[in-house]
Amino acid sequence: MAMRENLVLGLEVVLANGDVWDGLRALKKDNTGYDLKHLFMGAEGTLGIITKAVLKLWPAPKDVCTAWLAIRDPNAAIEILSEAYAASDDDNVGSCELMSRTCTDMVLRHIPGTQDPLKAETEWYLLLEWSSARPRQDGVAGMSDKMEQFLADQLEAGRVLDAVIAQTEAQSRNMWRIRESVAEASRTEGPGLSYDVSVAVSRIPEFIDKGLKAVLEILPTIRPYPLGHIGDGNLHFSFMGPKGMDRETLALYSAAITRVVNDLITSMAGSISAEHGIGIEKLDELAHYRSKTELDVMRMIKRALDPKNIMNPGKVLRLS
Repeated sequence: MAMRENLVLGLEVVLANGDVWDGLRALKKDNTGYDLKHLFMGAEGTLGIITKAVLKLWPAPKDVCTAWLAIRDPNAAIEILSEAYAASDDDNVGSCELMSRTCTDMVLRHIPGTQDPLKAETEWYLLLEWSSARPRQDGVAGMSDKMEQFLADQLEAGRVLDAVIAQTEAQSRNMWRIRESVAEASRTEGPGLSYDVSVAVSRIPEFIDKGLKAVLEILPTIRPYPLGHIGDGNLHFSFMGPKGMDRETLALYSAAITRVVNDLITSMAGSISAEHGIGIEKLDELAHYRSKTELDVMRMIKRALDPKNIMNPGKVLRLS
């Protein structure tokens, strides 16, 4: 059960012995003992079954502005995001999604009804959305006005090469459909490799540069299509196999590519699993990159809460 940690205030969990832990407290601060909710949230069902949750919610936004930006490079994306917080009145940056041109083209090829928001000669794009819970008022600058001025400033600074602001709900939906259809398009495109990683936001450009070079040294004809959530440092560092290469042949390169990507992430104090968890596929990677102390503590917790190993067995952690 995946949740944004900062949005979860409390949980109800069924334990392996049948007991029910009632932690449904809607408190922002609670330091009475161990914070059990974070333990269960990150356990992928291996310590208990989450049956209820208390979530932090906000009013639906009433003033939303979505824009598609052709940008200079990933360094520009970090600078744009940094300046966007102040320009949008701090907390109004709802989304900042980095997209490569290859990624966008793949979606346009395979997802019917999608349209290129901006035909520009650049390798990098941003989907930027600002929103406010306050409704738009006549005579008061709203999100669209602020975005327009912001983009003009970024164009002048050379970070943005071209941009378009969605004028209709349909245009906004088209931009989001491109971003959200990448996984579907990649399945149609053919076999590939994908890594769900995170690093400090400021180090995203460095990781992309070093990561692409390392992978291309192993398989020069592989086709990269990185994308990700710039605001929290989470990248989907993804690749399509070379044209004409089948899944079995690509698998011969998978171990070496996985090692260089995860070694780089670890050297940059990042995470090899940012939001999708460990499951089965990353069992060996977790064992390789976590210290013996960390793994021993995890095993002790697992054995204490689930001594018969009946909760999602075989996932996240090897017990022997």
